[in-house]
Amino acid sequence: MPFSRKTDLSIVDMFFASTSAISTTGLLTLSMADDFTLFGQMVIMLLFQIGGIGYMTFTTYILINTSRKASQWRTRILGAAFSIPNTLKLQPFLKSVIIYTILFETLGTVFFYIGFADQDWGFWERLYNSLFHSISAFCTAGFSLFNSGFTEYVGDGWINFTISFLAIAGSLGFIVFTDLWLKLTQKAHRVSFTSKLIVSGFSILLIIGTVITFFAEPEVVALDMPTRFYAAFFQPMSAMTTVGFNTMDFGAYGLPVVMITIMLMYIGASPSGTSGGLKITTLVATIAYLRSKLKNSVDVTFLNRHIPNERVSVAVSTFIFYFMISFLGILLLTFTEIQPLEKIAFEVLSALGTVGLSMGITADLTLFGKIVVIFLMFVGRLGVLTFGLAISRAYIDHGNVRDEDIAV
Repeated sequence: MPFSRKTDLSIVDMFFASTSAISTTGLLTLSMADDFTLFGQMVIMLLFQIGGIGYMTFTTYILINTSRKASQWRTRILGAAFSIPNTLKLQPFLKSVIIYTILFETLGTVFFYIGFADQDWGFWERLYNSLFHSISAFCTAGFSLFNSGFTEYVGDGWINFTISFLAIAGSLGFIVFTDLWLKLTQKAHRVSFTSKLIVSGFSILLIIGTVITFFAEPEVVALDMPTRFYAAFFQPMSAMTTVGFNTMDFGAYGLPVVMITIMLMYIGASPSGTSGGLKITTLVATIAYLRSKLKNSVDVTFLNRHIPNERVSVAVSTFIFYFMISFLGILLLTFTEIQPLEKIAFEVLSALGTVGLSMGITADLTLFGKIVVIFLMFVGRLGVLTFGLAISRAYIDHGNVRDEDIAV
């Protein structure tokens, strides 16, 4: 609508922005500050809030709390979407999702408000900026009201902590939070294997990414401490949580760290959080399957835990389909975009993983390139396997995840 924008924008650019918001990607061909009015910015904020938590979460929560019973179909879809273990019941789980979201976004707003103390803003502008970036960080949306992102805050420990705190909380997801909360309040509760796997896998990959960036990236090595550590941690964290904020210019990064970042964007974080990507659990199940085949073993196991065949099938199918979509996106963009291959691959994996990081080519995409990226963002948020099943009219009964199973 005309009152949502400050400048004359094309329908493709507005469709791009809407898709990026609802898919919580954060890629933009426009400027949030220069091209959208306050109303337009709030529409985008509403979209990535809904996209981050999921519209079915909200509608099912309302149904349950207005004495109407959620259908079996809706319950099963939500169980599959969140990969809910059978130790967790749907109604209290959805309640915890809402509480979890409100709690962390409120804390994030307060933290940002403190961190923006050096800005020459009035109370309401400072509060609005704090709220916008808090929701964007928690939903791992990557939208910023600053044209340069958070590059001016590369050495600001408080802002680095605030974004990392919110992004990790959102990307690790609701199962992990609910598990830990129940463990604290109910001593008899047993933390699920899925939660343990998510936390350990996320920590290991994040540490590897931080160490490599700290020692191997010249742009980071040139910084003084503690800014060097902040930059080395923040960029891998942003890629893996798919929050999409940056405090350094990825366009200036060397190829080794660019490849590490692409790998982290490809993997993503938790299947029950706000992040995108392949998911840690899917990667683990695929590796376990490969290991079992190499050992000529019938059973697929990981850390002495059996992974059911249907879970393995879903994981391997997702892995293959994710690779195929990635390759197709890169191939299509090479026809129309005059850019180095690593920048095109970075853009494709950022869109498909709903990350939002870019090496600076988003605004220069051709019309065809924008349409391809829109498609990738849509598929990435919907889920590559869900999209594949939808177009093939196939159906897999995910059911609920048992505690001893790995959710994918």
